[in-house]
Amino acid sequence: MARWEPNARERLVRAAVDLFSEQGYDATTVTEIAERAGLTKTTFFRHFPDKREVLFAGQEAIGRLLADGAAGAPRDATPVEAVGAALDAAAAMFTPAQREFGPLLREVIAANSELRERAALKSESFLEAMTEALRERGVPDTAAAVAAGLGALAFGRAFARWTEPDCARSFPDLARAELRDLHAAAAALT
Repeated sequence: MARWEPNARERLVRAAVDLFSEQGYDATTVTEIAERAGLTKTTFFRHFPDKREVLFAGQEAIGRLLADGAAGAPRDATPVEAVGAALDAAAAMFTPAQREFGPLLREVIAANSELRERAALKSESFLEAMTEALRERGVPDTAAAVAAGLGALAFGRAFARWTEPDCARSFPDLARAELRDLHAAAAALT
């Protein structure tokens, strides 16, 4: 096995998504994922605690980028502008390779209730990261929660659109557009 080759983590993610798509999440084993990636089962467990987590690789990093982006927004930024900065910061994680297997990832998650639950928890962690960053900027709790909620929703909607086969727009462009649309929709509720 080619244990020495670079990008073991990315290869494991790709192998898992491909296998889950081909034969289903429940029917796929960690051993099969490792073998498809040209690695060992031990190497798999160095990178991921279980096969479920391989689908959510990078989520913690995205949460940190969202929090750091909101925290690093200009001091005079509104809460929604700070959330826009958070979305811009997270855009670094969205590579062409991720875009390529994004539709498969969405299909695999949609087909399994355990994975849908885990995806919801990860989305909640994005919301919490942005809310806390806004609170630390001095934004009142309710405003922080609403702005972060718009950001989390914009993030999810942008990812879904970005991974559509015919989408030609960048993730940051989509995320900003979704945030603008959601902010306008929220303002129209009054």
